[in-house]
Formats: sequence, structure tokens, C-alpha cells
Amino acid sequence: MPGDSHFDALEPLLGRVSKPVQYIGGELNSTIKDWQVGGFGPGGEELTVRWVLHYPDAYEIGLPNQGLMILYEVLNERPDALAERTYAIWPDLEALLRQHEVPQLTLEAHRRVADFDVLGVSLSTELGYTNLLTTLDLSGIPLLAADRGEDDPVVLIGGHVSFNPEPVADFVDAVAIGDGEEAVLAVTDVIGSWKAGGRVGGRHGLLVRLAAEADVYVPAFYDVTYLPDGRIQRVAPRAELARAGVPWRVRKHTVTDLDSWPYPKQPLVPIAESVHERMSVEIFRGCTRGCRFCQAGMITRPVRERSITGIGEMVARGLAATGYEEVGLLSLSSADHTEIAEIARGLADRYEATQVGLSLPSTRVDAFNIDLANELTRGGRRSGLTFAPEGGSERIRRVINKMVTEEDLIATVAAAYAAGWRQVKLYFMCGLPTETDADVLQIAEVAQRVIDTGRKVAGTRDIRCTVSIGGFVPKAHTPFQWAGQLAAEDVDRRLHLLRDAIRADRRYASAIGFRYHDGQPGIVEGLLSRGDRRVGRVIEAVWRDGGRFDGWSEHFSFERWMRCAAETLAPYGLDVNWYTTRERDHAEVLPWDHLDSGLDKDWLWADWQDALAEHEVDDCRWTPCFDCGVCPQLGTSIEIGPTGRTLLPLTPR
Repeated sequence: MPGDSHFDALEPLLGRVSKPVQYIGGELNSTIKDWQVGGFGPGGEELTVRWVLHYPDAYEIGLPNQGLMILYEVLNERPDALAERTYAIWPDLEALLRQHEVPQLTLEAHRRVADFDVLGVSLSTELGYTNLLTTLDLSGIPLLAADRGEDDPVVLIGGHVSFNPEPVADFVDAVAIGDGEEAVLAVTDVIGSWKAGGRVGGRHGLLVRLAAEADVYVPAFYDVTYLPDGRIQRVAPRAELARAGVPWRVRKHTVTDLDSWPYPKQPLVPIAESVHERMSVEIFRGCTRGCRFCQAGMITRPVRERSITGIGEMVARGLAATGYEEVGLLSLSSADHTEIAEIARGLADRYEATQVGLSLPSTRVDAFNIDLANELTRGGRRSGLTFAPEGGSERIRRVINKMVTEEDLIATVAAAYAAGWRQVKLYFMCGLPTETDADVLQIAEVAQRVIDTGRKVAGTRDIRCTVSIGGFVPKAHTPFQWAGQLAAEDVDRRLHLLRDAIRADRRYASAIGFRYHDGQPGIVEGLLSRGDRRVGRVIEAVWRDGGRFDGWSEHFSFERWMRCAAETLAPYGLDVNWYTTRERDHAEVLPWDHLDSGLDKDWLWADWQDALAEHEVDDCRWTPCFDCGVCPQLGTSIEIGPTGRTLLPLTPR
């Protein structure tokens, strides 16, 4: 029967796989609700709306994901809805499930994924696409949306990847772009109303209502036409559907007043090791620093701060609910919160006599100061500091609008080393637009200067600096969405030059660590990040060829991706370079132009031209508006403090 547990079929297999504990559920603060929690209507109609939330990566990566955790709690607070979870299945268990004909199950009650109304997928990276197909197939859900019947779940995706969902358009039924809290409630309302009303129009009728009433994108309702050279001519809803309310452009969902959404209130605590063993609080959402490579900063505008008292309440409630001893204050640049000094001081005062430690996982060089760092480490915990100059030279930092000078960086690390830190990590990117070998080699000079500075101010040679390099991948809805991506072999050549430069001087070689990712995964990510619907054929071919967990180096196969891409793109007269290393012009219709992030396309183009001219743009939080388009188009505004409130200790000391 739908909703029954199938744990008896799964349990005998768990002793034959690695980390079986990740499949059994039972985490602290997880929720199991009755299958008929919403009851029945007067005509016997089922009124419960059932969600299974999926993060298409391993349990250890997916469980700490803040977005999925929030949606899980928001949905389970509704009396007419239930939500359970499932994560990507490792290949060892996948093989056994197929052999014994056991479908993919949820963690909470071990129900069949296919029994639910909605499979809600949180995608934070394009390299999770093949895992999504595995989940669909293991669940018994047809891969192609066009092949699904009335009893199949609606496959709904969200997350940052959803701002260009075209590569998986054939595999998903609907897409929610933007903030998920209100979006999942709107979808729940529509499905509940559709069920109560007798499921009028069947699956197609439901999807029409979701597009018209819940502001979700239904790819199957849009026709794409192409020019002879392969570029897109137009993406438009079919005429009869446009008349039914399907929009020409789909707007993103934006939550305002974060204090009204204090989630998660009861954070999940993993029963197996995970990548983040801490309780996290999002202290603000959005970023207006304007780093031109940063999709997250662009698509989450405007900035919306959580109040100091709201943060304090969330920290207190979360610690009590989890027993964690570390609190991460999350955002894209946490030290930019207008009251970060007061927040850090207030939390340090409150938890000074406890074992609770505080951390800022994301800190800009020009927003960091030692007073802040000392508050965060007052409890005695002092780990390494991480900063992200992103570009090696000041010229390339002007191109990417990372307004951090080398002197800013040196002054910051000098203060850190003088205050007792011995380890600093610096994050840079390789392959940025207009970048030269000289820009990359300057990273070595910066690292050497950091070591010299540390040794001088600390009075010891026991100083470390780790240089970590990631490859640049152009993303949709950023000023660099038109840029040509640097070929993998050129990325690798520059990284090898940098490695040799760092190792060449014995005075620094042992003090500077060097970590980097080669250029090949970046090319695949680039193909998927700016791809159109034709790239879906590549994804399916890679999956059928055995592609799984492409975000993990031990599973990733560049050869497989390139071979499958060559075979599937050839009939269109296209290749991987057409999607990756080719620069676009202003007139080209981009695959995501019909999805409205709020950003004006002409403003993005103007910022791209400013990048090429090496012109910087200030942060609009503190300067007049630069007309990016978000606030007037979405009816939102920047929400920042200071509030003037204080965060007092919970009890007198």
C-alpha cells in the first residue's frame, strides 16, 4: 500500500554496504507523520500533500544543507502536509537495490519515493545531475517528464542551479527559482486545492495551476526555437498556455523580513559523520558587493539582514535542540552584517563560560578585524583563518570587482599573525576573464609576502600559508555570463607554472601549501552551467554510461563526459567548446533569459563592459542605487540595520 514502510526489504542489504547508518534515519529532530495527516474531504478526497525532499549527493554532504533543512521544517509545520528526506545512494547500495528490486526509500519511514506527491530536489551544483537521474530511476519514476503518468510525483527542483535549469528541462516537471520557504508553501496550497477539488485536469491541469498560481517554471510548457548557427532564437510559452496564465517570464521568489522565518528551529543532527558538525544560523541573505564571477551574490539580491535579537534567539533555541558546541554564523560575507561586532560580542558574552565556539565561515579581507576575531575565539578555540582575494594581481581584482588591495590583505594577515594565529588560507581563482600568466604568477609573490609579514610580526618562522586555487566557471545571471571559459589545458598549464614558482624559493617552499583542482571538472561544470536543452542528451548519455557522483574526484571521468558530449552534440552541429570557451555577444538569446532573477540584462552587460575596462563598482548598500533592477522589479528593498538592540546574556553571571 502507498505509504507503507519497506525497511524489511532494505535491512538485509545494509550489512553489505559501506556506511549503512546513512540509510536508516532516526536523526535527532527528524519527523515522522501519519500518511493521512491531512485527512479526507467530504467526498473522500485525500487532502494530505506529501513531499520527499532530495539532496542529490551523499548523506554526509546533504544532511547539513541549510536550505533543505529549512524546507523540511517549514513543510512539516503544516497540519495538512508531510515531508521526508532521501539522499543520493552510493553505487554499492545502488547495485544491491537493483539486484533485489528494492526501490529508493525515504529515511524517516522508509516509504517508496514514488508514493509521494512531490519529489523536491535541492540542487547546489550542476555536477549532481547524474545523481538526480539515478534517484529517478531507482524510485521507478520515468526519467523523462513527458513519460510520467497521473500517479507519478511532480519532480520539482530548486537551488542555485535552478536559475538555468535548461540542461535538465526534459527530466523535471517544474522549477522554483529563488527563496524556497514561500515557494514550497505556495506549491502545497495549489496541490492541496487541486486534490480537494477532485484533481481537475489531471497532471496537466495541476502543472498549469502551479505555473499560473505558484510562480513555478514548467519547462514542457515552453517551446524553444534555434537559429541555423545553433544559437537560440526564442523561448516562449505555447499560446494556449499563455492564455491560461503561464507567464512569459518566471519571477524568482524572494523572502523578506528574515526574522519572520527563523528556520531551522529544530536543526537535524546527523547519526553519521557529516562535513559540518555544527549548528548554523543564516545571519543575512543576499550580497551587493558585486563580485562579477559570483552567481550566489547576484541571484540572492537584495541584502536582507536578520536582527541581532533574532539571531540570538535562533542560536539559543538551536543549541538547546541539538547539543552542538559550535555555531556557524552564515551568509555570503558574514562580517558585512551591520551589527556583526555587536553580534559577536553579545554571543561571546552569553556563552563565555560554556564550551560553545563561534565561527564565521565566510569573511572578506576588508571586513575582517582582530577585535571581531578575538570575540569569536574568546572561548579558546582558534583555528586557521581563510580569506578569498580571488585574483592574484590588483588588475585582475579590478576586473572581477573584488575591491581588495594587496595592502589590505597584508595589513589583515599582519594583525592576525601578531594576535597569535599561525595559519592563514588564501583562496584564488584561475581562468578569470582577461587573465594572463603574470596575473596568476603574482599569487606566488602575494603568498611569499604573507609569510615574510607573518614571520616579522610574530617573531617566529613557524608561520604557514595555504594557497587554494579553484577554476573559474562562468555562470548564468552574472556579468560574466557572456565570457569565454579558459580551456582545461590552459588552466592546468597556469597552475603548474604557479606551483613551480611557489616551490622555486626554498625560503618559502615548506611554509606555503598549494592545493588546486585541475581544469577538467570545470569544463564539464561550464557545459552544464550555461547549457541549453540539447545538453540534456549529454547528461543522460553520461548517466547511462555509468556516471555517478561527478562532484567526487574518485568518481568523475572527464573522458566519459567528452565522449558522450561528442556523440550527442554532433547531430546538432555543436561541441563542448561551443558551450564553454565561446564568448557570447549582447544580442544572443541566452538559455535562461526567460527566468527573471530581477537583474536587468542591460545592466549586466554594462557591468561586463566595465570589467573589460577594469572599472570597479561600489557596494550599493552604502552608495546610491546602480540600477541593477532587482528592487523595483521584484518590489523589494535592501533591509539592513543597525537596529540599536542589544544581545544580553541569557542568565546573569
